[in-house]
Amino acid sequence: MRLWVSILVYATLSFSPRATAADLHSSYLGFDRNEYPGDDNLKELRKTFAFAGYWLNDPPGSKTNTWAGKRGKLEAAGFGFLVLFNGRLYRDLKANAPALGKSDGDAAAAAVRREGFPPQAIIFLDQEQGGRLLPEQKAYLFAWVDEVSKAGLRVGVYCSGIPAPEDGGTSVVTAEDIKTNAGSRKITYWVTNDACPPSPGCVANARPPSPNASGIDFAEVWQFAQTPKRRDVAGGCGGYDKDGSCYASSTAVVQRLYVDLDTANSADPSHGRTR
Repeated sequence: MRLWVSILVYATLSFSPRATAADLHSSYLGFDRNEYPGDDNLKELRKTFAFAGYWLNDPPGSKTNTWAGKRGKLEAAGFGFLVLFNGRLYRDLKANAPALGKSDGDAAAAAVRREGFPPQAIIFLDQEQGGRLLPEQKAYLFAWVDEVSKAGLRVGVYCSGIPAPEDGGTSVVTAEDIKTNAGSRKITYWVTNDACPPSPGCVANARPPSPNASGIDFAEVWQFAQTPKRRDVAGGCGGYDKDGSCYASSTAVVQRLYVDLDTANSADPSHGRTR
């Protein structure tokens, strides 16, 4: 996902195989990527990561969803989940945003059940565009949240945790803007901030940072590294490969198995496991 707003891996990536769901620290390391990594790579990835992002529909920029039908494989490998639904960009919301939010909420609820996730699962709406949300964006987002909640599921939002400049020298953080306007809605926040600091860069080790180190104290999940490296935001960050990607192991480099890095307060932040 993207917000708008090397064999020498050990020289560029701090890696430890101890970061598993059994880790006793209060924060857990996970990954997300638009393409399913392949059944054969799950064991290797599990050496590093406690949970994985899981798309319910086509990820941004994709015409297919390669994650569909893979929930059982991931759970059998020991992963927890970040369950994601790709939302709409502003250009799609100029006509009847609430209706689109409602229909997409219905689609998300149907997809999470079809994939076999439990009723308590949290679905995160992927809000790609950052800054202060426009009225149409808010109407869509809250209609989606209300419809998923009505279906008996729990809701979350993936959004920017980076201050976006506005006229007059002020700035706004998308996560705070959503929370301020959400009313009594119960929303779990997964924020992205790949600027260093607060991000440690492309670093996968046994002591991932706490989500509230993102600068958003109510964040439950923090995406702190993205592939490809965003030069305008993360230009000063280390740990990335020379091709701009973030890799999790030497095997991943050889296979070009790039990832985005996440940290969460739970080894199963969407509560998506069935056992």
